[in-house]
Amino acid sequence: MAPTVLITGASQGIGKATALLFAQNGYDVVLAARDRDRLNRVAQEIVTLGREALTVPTDIIDPQQVNTLAEKAIAAYGNIDVLVNNAGICSTGPIENTSLEDWHKIINVNLWGYIYTTYALLPQFLASRAGTIVNVGSFGGKVPLPYMTAYCTSKYAVTGFTETLRLELEPKGIQVCGVHPSVTNSDFLERSIFRGQDEQEANQRLQQMQEMLKSPLASQPEDVAKAILNVVKHPQAEVIVGIGAVATATHRLAPGLMNLILQQTVKA
Repeated sequence: MAPTVLITGASQGIGKATALLFAQNGYDVVLAARDRDRLNRVAQEIVTLGREALTVPTDIIDPQQVNTLAEKAIAAYGNIDVLVNNAGICSTGPIENTSLEDWHKIINVNLWGYIYTTYALLPQFLASRAGTIVNVGSFGGKVPLPYMTAYCTSKYAVTGFTETLRLELEPKGIQVCGVHPSVTNSDFLERSIFRGQDEQEANQRLQQMQEMLKSPLASQPEDVAKAILNVVKHPQAEVIVGIGAVATATHRLAPGLMNLILQQTVKA
């Protein structure tokens, strides 16, 4: 039987690129996201590559839907070899303009969504004493970024979740890896949260992000997909994709200097 991978946030961006790359490398794919039509289009592409695809429309902040996702995946394939926790949302804006509702949404998707899917598949991984869990975090979970407090909080939590989960599960035969993208030129903006003192400032933040995505320094979804496949084939604790690797290394080696640089961007 072919190996299987379950990917959340699989209808577009990094998730879609990862699904197609795994299919090209012989995997059958379970696709999870909220948009059924987009999932079906990705599934059709996978079928043209000669692999099987199962689409399960899922809102990952609903644990019952996530449990149904896991049940359908296991019923279809008998075993899931790789879980890629990828679904997430971005947010930017001053802390004073970020509502508690924003906080709940960001934490629910970026953290609880990962916890729910991991727990849903954990019994199968433990029973087989095999498998790989890849948590797609962010370099914003390694380096504090101004005006992204809620987002960084969620991604730092993902980093901690990944690192401590690895300590527990690796002795039981389960690999746990963190893949941390930098700015990635995907279509995540449509579900991002932008805040400011008024609508004009919020739109300015959106425009700044759009310009950043056009920069040649931005990574592509395919770059992240390749990193995810690589850590499955060659397990390692974590990998930083793109220009964020430089910022992460600087923050680790000279945190005071990095914090000074970041504070200057706030003053600017």
